[in-house]
Amino acid sequence: MGMDEAIAARIRMITQAGDGLSGPDLLGFALDHAVTETGGLGGMVHLRGPGARSPQLTAVHGLIRPVARDWAQVEAAGASAPARAMAQGTPVWAPALGTGDGTGPALPAGSGLLAVPLITPEGVTGALSVLMSPAERPAPRRWAAVEALAAWAAARLREDPPGRDQARNPDGTGTLLADDQVSQALWHMSDAFFAVDGDWRITFVNGEAERLLGTARTTLGRTLWDAFTRLSVDEAEPGLRSRYRRAAESGTPVGFEVRWPTNQRWYSMRLVPVPNGLTVYAADITASRAREAERAAAEHTAAERTARIGELTNALAQALTMRDVVNAIADRVLPPFGASGMVVQLIEGDVIRIAGAVGYPQPFLEAIDGASIHEVSPVSEVYHSGAPAFVESAEEYTARYPGMAGRPAAAQKQAWAFLPLIVSGRSIGCSVVAFAEPRRLDAEERALLTALSGLMGQAIERARLYDMEHTRAKELQRGLLPRALPSLSSVTTAARYLPASEGIDVGGDWYDVIPLSGARVALVIGDVMGHGLSEAATMGRLRTAVSTLAELEFPPAELLTRLNDVVSELGDNLYATCLYAVYDPVGASCVFSSAGHPPPAVVSPGHPVRFAGGDPDPPLGAAQPPFETTEVSLEEGSLLALYTDGLVESAARDIDRGMRQLASALSSAARAPGPADTWPDGDRGENASLERLCDEVLAELLPEKQLTADDAALLIARTHALAPDHIAAWPLSEGPIAAGEARDHVRNQLTHWGLAPLTPTAELLVSELVANAIRHGRGPVELRLLRGEGLICEVTDGSLTTPRIRHASETDEGGRGLQLVSALSHRWGTRYTPTGKCIWTEQPLP
Repeated sequence: MGMDEAIAARIRMITQAGDGLSGPDLLGFALDHAVTETGGLGGMVHLRGPGARSPQLTAVHGLIRPVARDWAQVEAAGASAPARAMAQGTPVWAPALGTGDGTGPALPAGSGLLAVPLITPEGVTGALSVLMSPAERPAPRRWAAVEALAAWAAARLREDPPGRDQARNPDGTGTLLADDQVSQALWHMSDAFFAVDGDWRITFVNGEAERLLGTARTTLGRTLWDAFTRLSVDEAEPGLRSRYRRAAESGTPVGFEVRWPTNQRWYSMRLVPVPNGLTVYAADITASRAREAERAAAEHTAAERTARIGELTNALAQALTMRDVVNAIADRVLPPFGASGMVVQLIEGDVIRIAGAVGYPQPFLEAIDGASIHEVSPVSEVYHSGAPAFVESAEEYTARYPGMAGRPAAAQKQAWAFLPLIVSGRSIGCSVVAFAEPRRLDAEERALLTALSGLMGQAIERARLYDMEHTRAKELQRGLLPRALPSLSSVTTAARYLPASEGIDVGGDWYDVIPLSGARVALVIGDVMGHGLSEAATMGRLRTAVSTLAELEFPPAELLTRLNDVVSELGDNLYATCLYAVYDPVGASCVFSSAGHPPPAVVSPGHPVRFAGGDPDPPLGAAQPPFETTEVSLEEGSLLALYTDGLVESAARDIDRGMRQLASALSSAARAPGPADTWPDGDRGENASLERLCDEVLAELLPEKQLTADDAALLIARTHALAPDHIAAWPLSEGPIAAGEARDHVRNQLTHWGLAPLTPTAELLVSELVANAIRHGRGPVELRLLRGEGLICEVTDGSLTTPRIRHASETDEGGRGLQLVSALSHRWGTRYTPTGKCIWTEQPLP
């Protein structure tokens, strides 16, 4: 059969590549390419044995072990394709007909076998066979390719030397083995080598294999499994036997590492399937494995330290305060070095101060804090030299610093690394890493600690500056807020301000409690949007403006309208929220307006928490007045909670959820006693209760270790209605007799209240107020006395004209009334009412 030029050229390239091969390598090379060129499933080569022996399987490719075992030898006179090809001296194609068809061992269904004789000058020496699918006669070009490769291989075969000795398996079947020279080479090789046949009987062992298997050449023929049983291999490596079986059945080489049970050494085993058997190479890799383990351990240690440095860098980048920095260093530097303590010492003038410490007894730290930098000490030495110092034992420490011989025992340390803290070329102190046992740091460890000290120095200096700025910012913030809330009978109040834990900028949250006339009180809370000195300054201006507008007795909606004008004048991009509430103890009611601020929480005794009012108006700076006004009635002892959004809203919690949490935290307050006189310590007990409530609310909504990005303010007031017997009111006649009526009412009421000493002044004040209302106002005129923080006298009329103090001359007969009122009263003023105005005075109680 002919073949085309492309195949012919490829065969020429293949044969040129295998020009130097001989023996089994030659046959395997030719067989591999014959299978490839035909697209076959696999192949095999059979060679005639000496004398009349049947052809033996010499090379195999791609056939699983059961198939190869069936074709280990063929009958010379049989009907198989290889036997017929050798007998006829021509190629034979034999499609598979099924098991027991008389054409040789069974082949896979749907396949066929092309057998080509290997013809040498001495005659036919064997056959090269290729298993193909489907079971159709191969194309001429494939047929021709197999013939060409078989002819090339046959031409290069050499006759085995006469008298060649062949080893025999115990069952008498022949196996082609290496000659004496190869056997000698295998025997003396440094690696263990042994071979087994298809029944797992040992057919060859070299010297190393004898030591490995405990098998002498005189015992060849015993099975490998006997050796495994004798050496207890199955108990030590239960999966080893199955690995050998899988390698033999797969027909492909397999490699793995195993620890041999007899000598506990590691071997790299290479299992190579051969016709009717298996060869095993076992190389001792214990030393290389140990070196690899050492290298891996060193790499792991280096990687761990590198990771620690990376973690330390990230942790220091996030650390803000000195405590954060010290904890980050302790967590990520001490464990890798096996250290037990660390102390950071900074230089302040000529004094060494402890900025932070971990793992040291507190008495020791107190003893060394404040030492002079001029004393002979390791810290002083490192500070002046700028180089690290390493002390390996307490004895070395005592020898180098005899004046401090007692420090190792007091510190409970035995070795130290004194590392300079240098920032921008300037030494700021020393970081001391200490060990509980004597410790010698190698060069790599010392270099690493020295490198880490640079990171520590930068972070510590940054933290020190942060602490200073944060302290100043908090002092500024506290200075802008009320230093103390006023003590009033109508409300008992407590407040908390919590600055943001992220950043050092001050915020714009504020709160205030402002006493008003008529025993009323204004409760204010607000928030300037943003953080920084500008926002804090704006907060101070708004708080002052609210206080001023409150003194003018503006109602909540009008006050916010005027405050909105103030904010609009401060800038286009400035916004603030504010809630202004006025509590009146006479009517036990609260009126409030809100500009963009969350609604107040109301807790009435025995009732669930509710949030008063509807949706707030837009914030100041964006609002369009008028503002809505909401009025709520408050039972005796009710709680009114005002708060900023920083308390109930965050990136991890929306404001609705935060308000539900606030309601839950406040709900317990409804069970607390209301009137102050029910508390064991009176007002002090009620104040303490509200202080605890504030702390509980903050703990619930802002846990101690939770970082917050916004300030939070909380103002809680417990309301107290003015007792009915502390209120007295009378309508007055519209004429001159009104002043006399007023004096009579005042005299009688003060006598009833036991305040007779206040009667002369009160009579004079009420006379002037009534006379002013009769002369300059219009009816109806009414007198009201309130016994609250002081004695309050109020005269109302239907006029909107505001009285003012006149400066009367010596010859004027009038105009001195309000001057007299101002001189005799503690406070006085005017406020508008829905029907007119009210002029009031306040006298302190005895």
